[in-house]
Amino acid sequence: MSASTAVLRAEARLIGRNRAGVFWVVAFPPLLLTILGLLPSFRAADPALGGLRMVDAYVPVAVLLAVIMSGTQVMPGFLAGYREQGILRRMSTTPVRPLTLLTAQIVLHTLVALGSAVLVIAAGRLIHGVSLPRHLPGYSVALVLAALVALAIGTIIAALVPNTRTATTAATIVFFPLVVSAGLWGPVQVLPEIARRVVELTPFGAAAQALGQAMRGDWPAWSLLAVTALWTVALIAAAARWFRWE
Repeated sequence: MSASTAVLRAEARLIGRNRAGVFWVVAFPPLLLTILGLLPSFRAADPALGGLRMVDAYVPVAVLLAVIMSGTQVMPGFLAGYREQGILRRMSTTPVRPLTLLTAQIVLHTLVALGSAVLVIAAGRLIHGVSLPRHLPGYSVALVLAALVALAIGTIIAALVPNTRTATTAATIVFFPLVVSAGLWGPVQVLPEIARRVVELTPFGAAAQALGQAMRGDWPAWSLLAVTALWTVALIAAAARWFRWE
């Protein structure tokens, strides 16, 4: 077994033991969509959404909720804890480099978030009759970009905080603006024109719109993908610059 594989397996076991984190990332988004979809107001066609039901518009929002929670609520605690306990420093003296552990964390949290996205889409389809994404390549591109943005934000949080307690506080402060821009308190499509244009300049506002367009069968607007991609590049560069192993 290679060192990378061993680290990946060990991290997978540790993430699996974090039952609270697994619940909020994997179970909560599809559960939230299921409950909201039972409300009469969510099952009625809405002219403001082009005849779609509110539950149809909330599938991309629930998908982004899983991505945001994985990147900003769960991963920073792991990384800050490893630095606080000196694990990263000790690893630097072994053949297994800290970068291997960081890569394993990013890969695993991405897989967990994508698995939750599949559950959200399945719950929407099986329970509420929501259509599956009609433009799967476009949907996949927008989702991967959103996941990278979330993980970059999580890495930045872990880079700037001194311990796990501060990481939790910082992640909570960051979490709410992100989910608001993603449309948790109202889909981006129903916002006034000026507000929608502003929200579309945020990474998850643009991602929510891109996912919604792909759900309807269109390739996401290049402007939306460009906004998400630029945020991804900028945040990954910042994370690489600010992250410290000790």
